[in-house]
Amino acid sequence: MEYRQLGRSGLMVSTITLGTMTIGGKGKFARVGELGLDEARRIIDMCIDAGVNLIDTADVYSGGASEEIVGAALGGKRKAGVLLATKARFAMGDGPNDRGLSRHYLIRACEASLRRLNTEVIDLYQVHEWDGLTPLEETLEALDLLARQGKIRYAGCSNYSGWHLMKALGVSERGRLPRFVSEQIHYTLEAREAEYELAPIALDQGLGILVWSPLAGGLLSGKHRRDITPEGTRHLAGWKEPPIRDHERLWNIVDALAEVAAEHEVSAAQVALAWLLGRPAVTSVIIGGRNEKQLRDNLGAANLTLTAGQRARLDKVSQPPLIYPYWHQAATAGERLGPADRSLLAPYLQA
Repeated sequence: MEYRQLGRSGLMVSTITLGTMTIGGKGKFARVGELGLDEARRIIDMCIDAGVNLIDTADVYSGGASEEIVGAALGGKRKAGVLLATKARFAMGDGPNDRGLSRHYLIRACEASLRRLNTEVIDLYQVHEWDGLTPLEETLEALDLLARQGKIRYAGCSNYSGWHLMKALGVSERGRLPRFVSEQIHYTLEAREAEYELAPIALDQGLGILVWSPLAGGLLSGKHRRDITPEGTRHLAGWKEPPIRDHERLWNIVDALAEVAAEHEVSAAQVALAWLLGRPAVTSVIIGGRNEKQLRDNLGAANLTLTAGQRARLDKVSQPPLIYPYWHQAATAGERLGPADRSLLAPYLQA
């Protein structure tokens, strides 16, 4: 297992993170997975044995049940080196103040997560989604208080747009408030929108990237094909993330994944994960599994190395179109582009 520095922090995290949305099985999250305590213990131990040192959850997963089971599976006493990450922002009650990123709610949400996780400190506390009603100063001051109280060690964000993220970093610098060390984002071979702004920001500003749903909800696992939808999958159960706008492009990508997988005699899932781990600024990919077999296979991606030719093949079949102003920059600014710019534009300049 490889370990990478999380943004500008001194924290080293494994390139594979254990995601826990499949744990709990309550409400709409039952469509994703229904792992109970015994199964959670087995997959956590399996991941730790493989070198995984980061477990990611969220208060909203199964209405808190995921956090509770993770806390119970760890036994209230952290195994050596295990880091815990969780998130807050979505509704955990019916009241008007039972959601969002206000000081009132964020402090209560963190304390509730600590109780459910049966721990004294959360290593990475992430705001789960943008809150356009709460001033960033208020949110960041709440995170500062939680850090000074010893309840969290680092702060990160998730599902922010480029301008949300840059505004937050600016407020942090101006107010000497906690700075996000990471962004947790959706990024796959099929969905490369993050390359327009979020990945360049991570490179330019020194943020780590944690990738959620790196297999596009299983669509890039190789089990889904043009004419095959496997039984028992989250998409068959009605889970609609991520949205697919061009199905022909998706299946072309899956075909390319299957070809590269056959060359290595591994699963398409491992190839999709290995491709992500070779992308600029990606620190770790968050994997889950509806069963131990899926999870064990995904863990194999940590040791898979793709050739330059295989990467070029996958890049080409999944290349996103340049939107404005990037097509204009590619045409006119090529001699004055920095590393962050080139993370998006380099292939187009070569073309």
